[in-house]
Amino acid sequence: MADVKFDVLGIGNAIVDVLARTEDDFLAAQKMAKGSMSLIDEPRAKAIYDAMGPATEISGGSAANTIAGVASFGGRAAFVGKVKDDELGKTFTHDIRAAGVSFNTSPAKDGPSTARCYVLVTPDGERTMNTYLGAAQNLTPQDVNEDEVAAAAITYLEGYLWDPAQAKEAFRKAAKIAHGAGRQVALTLSDAFCVGRYRAEFLDLIKTKTIDLVFANESELKSLYETSDFDTALAALKNDATLAVVTRSEKGAVVAAGDRTESVRAFPIERVVDATGAGDLFAAGFLYGFAKGFPHAASAKLGAMAAAEVISHIGARPERKLSELARENGLKV
Repeated sequence: MADVKFDVLGIGNAIVDVLARTEDDFLAAQKMAKGSMSLIDEPRAKAIYDAMGPATEISGGSAANTIAGVASFGGRAAFVGKVKDDELGKTFTHDIRAAGVSFNTSPAKDGPSTARCYVLVTPDGERTMNTYLGAAQNLTPQDVNEDEVAAAAITYLEGYLWDPAQAKEAFRKAAKIAHGAGRQVALTLSDAFCVGRYRAEFLDLIKTKTIDLVFANESELKSLYETSDFDTALAALKNDATLAVVTRSEKGAVVAAGDRTESVRAFPIERVVDATGAGDLFAAGFLYGFAKGFPHAASAKLGAMAAAEVISHIGARPERKLSELARENGLKV
């Protein structure tokens, strides 16, 4: 087996988040379902931007946030995602490289502009997202570098990537390369609405062992198995998945591997400022620990700590170096 160059390589949508605080009344006026992620076109993107309050631009994207988190733990990280050669594209490229992540995907010279996600944060910390995928949808199998994937201990894929057909093929190509090189493949289900669109395909990926590790939150898990009962859904997932991690907000997380289930408490936090990126950063901590060969519970504790850090401030990337924060809290990194 070739040497491991990266602990985790993520493939996902390269997006710049445009964040603004808002009230529930604004969501109602804009006919937005609170807590959801909606895909929008460019005219709708402009209309939302014009209507929303003062905003902050921060590089985001689900898998990109996770990979930035892995790097913050001190992991060797890489990301594959498509931007356009425009201002937001330059912002994304600068930010992810500055986070210590290897990012070599060639930017698009023409076509739609770099993807952006308008994130509306209500006073309770809940986020409602409207995403214009733009250039991110044009990720193709040619953007997947075989040598990079083969050199990564874990290839991490985001469920949102399942929307565009070409990106789906890139996803499948990466999984095949990873397994061909004896590596692991992980998937996050991303969003309950995303699961609703691709339930059968996601279940197939899990059951056929195209995926070795699956991440889900409680609502995504219930959507996957079309049940309102958590225990029923978890039992079904344990039967289908090799290894699964289910996050449950303030209830912590559950790691399921075969017949064994381990629960990990949520990390204490004074106040939830912005829930954006909580699941992404939980995955970062778990993936870092998993790549390092840590026990599942220890990996989940790193995830819980990273999630707590990111929800304590606006934005979906850590503001503290997660390796230092882990040591302060007596966690191995």
